[in-house]
This record gives sequence, C-alpha cells and structure tokens, in this order.
Amino acid sequence: MTDETEDQRWERLSQDKVDRPLPRRFYKDVAVGEGNKILLDGRAVKTPLKAAFSLPTHPLAEAVADEWRAQEKLINPALMPLTKLANTAIDRAGPERAHVAGEVVGFAGSDLVFYRADAPEKLVALQAAAWDPILDWAKQALDARFLGASGIIYVKQPEAALRAVEAHIAGLDAFKLTAVHNLTTLTGSALLALMIHSGAIDSASGWAAAHVDEDYQISTWGEDHEAARRRANRKADFEGTVKFLSLLKN
Repeated sequence: MTDETEDQRWERLSQDKVDRPLPRRFYKDVAVGEGNKILLDGRAVKTPLKAAFSLPTHPLAEAVADEWRAQEKLINPALMPLTKLANTAIDRAGPERAHVAGEVVGFAGSDLVFYRADAPEKLVALQAAAWDPILDWAKQALDARFLGASGIIYVKQPEAALRAVEAHIAGLDAFKLTAVHNLTTLTGSALLALMIHSGAIDSASGWAAAHVDEDYQISTWGEDHEAARRRANRKADFEGTVKFLSLLKN
C-alpha cells in the first residue's frame, strides 16, 4: 500500500469528490459573530478538518458570509473561493506552515522570470519589459539578487537570495501565506506573487506578466478553445486570491 502524503491526506479530507452530490442548503440565516466567525442559524461554521473557522479581518468575514448567503438550493464550494482559501489557511497553512513556505521558496529557486528566450526579438523584448521590474523589485525589497538565464536549462540560484525570500515569507501569517502560495502556483512565479502581495504591482499587470509567453504564442498562432477555458478558470482563481489578499489588509 502506498503511503499517503500530508498533502494527499488534506486533499482527501477537505475536498468534495467529483462524484459526491452537493449538499443541500440547510440554513436560513448567515451572520458574522464574535471573533469574525461565520454563523449559520447561530451555529459556528467549522473547517473540513473540524477546526474553528475564525477569520482575521471583519471585511473578509463579511465577504465569506456573502458567499454562504449566495448559495441557493445547494452548497457549491466551487462558487465559494474565499471560503476555500480560508479553509486552506486554517487546515493546512497553519499546521503545515514549514511545508507550505518551503514550496514557495522552491518555486523561487526556478522562478518563471529567470528563464528567458533568446529569440525571436519581439518575445525577448516582451519578457524583459515584464520581468526585469520583478527582479529589480526583489533586489530592492527583499535584498535578493537572482540569476537570469537564456533557455530552459536549470540555473542554481544563490543561496543568499533564497534565504532572503524565506525570511520574507516568515513574516506572513497563515492566511497571507495561503494567498501567496496560491498566486505562486497560478503564475509560476514566487517573486511575482510576493510583489502582488506587497502592492508593488496591480493584479492586471501581474496577470499579464505571468502570461507573456502564452500571450505571445496566442498572438502568433491563435488561441485553442480548451486552453482558453482553462485560462479563464485560472484567472477566476487568481482574481479570487487577489480579492482575498485585499480583504486581509482591510
């Protein structure tokens, strides 16, 4: 029997299986209680792993409450991105903080923005315009100096730069770490995720920076329907995570 990793266990316990019917809405009233807890008919919501579901800011709690209010006959987690991120923060990023933070640092070791094309000239220019400011920001804000490369051959990054990213992440609480981790996986860039978190780049520019190569390919060859659908889903996740971050700062 194959051993189950912690990530697999968390996924198994906290996510609905695709063949499991959605639960019916069983409550009438949704309110925000003391400690920014979500109350359904006066009873506090718990996470999938049965932990207390308490949110760090009142604006986030109200937005999550609105997600619960918006459910009609069925409760569909796919329509509750803020709730899902909060569950992840409490059930995973809290108890498994070192692992989650390590994944972000791992992305920083092979970040999207390090690996540049050497041709065609237009793509080279597009990558430089979008990605050079990210490296400049990392140098100024994190004191992290990374190495760029042409092509896809792995380049080992300076240990000091990775430790600088690690030290910065150490200052994030579980909720902000969850958002940064999600943005990292959605964009392929830990540095871009941290830059979005800092407010040094807006969400539209951040999304565009993460898709320089893809947009160039679309402009050259056109867009595939299935790829467009997947991209739209990713963008919805991205925008939900940016909203989650903004509500954490209020």
